[in-house]
Amino acid sequence: MVDESQLAESKSIHKATGKTFWYATRVLPKRVREATYVLYAFFRVADEVVDNPDGRGPDEQRARLAEIREAALGRRDGGAVLTAFSELRERYEIPDAEVDTFVDAMVTDIEKSRYETYEEVREYMRGSASAVGVMMTHVMEPEEREVALPHARALGEAFQLTNFLRDIGEDIEERDRIYMPLETLREFGSGPDDIEAREPTQGFRRAVQAEMHRTEELYREGVAGIKYLPRDCQFAVLVASVLYADHHRLVRERDFDTLTETPGLTKRRKLSLLVRTRWHWIWNKDPEAVFAKVSAVPSGDTTGRAETGTVSPAR
Repeated sequence: MVDESQLAESKSIHKATGKTFWYATRVLPKRVREATYVLYAFFRVADEVVDNPDGRGPDEQRARLAEIREAALGRRDGGAVLTAFSELRERYEIPDAEVDTFVDAMVTDIEKSRYETYEEVREYMRGSASAVGVMMTHVMEPEEREVALPHARALGEAFQLTNFLRDIGEDIEERDRIYMPLETLREFGSGPDDIEAREPTQGFRRAVQAEMHRTEELYREGVAGIKYLPRDCQFAVLVASVLYADHHRLVRERDFDTLTETPGLTKRRKLSLLVRTRWHWIWNKDPEAVFAKVSAVPSGDTTGRAETGTVSPAR
């Protein structure tokens, strides 16, 4: 069993680094909330190896990720967080393959910094986002897990794509990474040079708009599966969906410029969205209906890629 010291350390990591997901986690039932602290801390411990290498070179990063993999799978001691995760993995029968897939995605961040196609981005997200959705679904223990899993994967991808779109300027400046598919940039007359120069051209903005539209389709697919989760988990997942999707409102307000500044939700906005979602949830327990009512994702329009004429001339 996960002990109090392991839980406290995991919770501390989650609170410090999961500034959006933290609010949703707090409204999970205790049986899932405490496990989520441990899962999230594991994700961050691995992610920090490549996001903040702290002087480690590529070989040292790979070696550290190999240690994390072995500890997560219970094959060596790894400290409080990794030991707690390994115990949870066994308790909830999280497949070893999901752990391997997740760590493999972290290794990819050492070796790859540009993605030619959306298919390449999605292959990366199979580990970095979909695996997270799968692990969370195991912890929630839905009755129809196999029905819920495809929606959980879609929602995990939607969350990560939102982060990618929000953090384009930050990712290139701090990590020299571009997760925007290069083929999308070219389609709208842009390219990696615009991102590297932190220049939000008209083409760049339209590319962001197109990828945002694609992401919003994944939100709809993901939210459609919330009804398959246990009733006591549905509201928390719905809140997480509303909070992540609200970054799209900020991106639209910035005319699709996420190069010169990284948009972020204020604490007041997060609390407001939580309260509004709760209010509508009281009266209507349909996750899709509440999401359509509260979220920044437009409802109804699921065709096409980027609306024409909605991006202002480049400034």
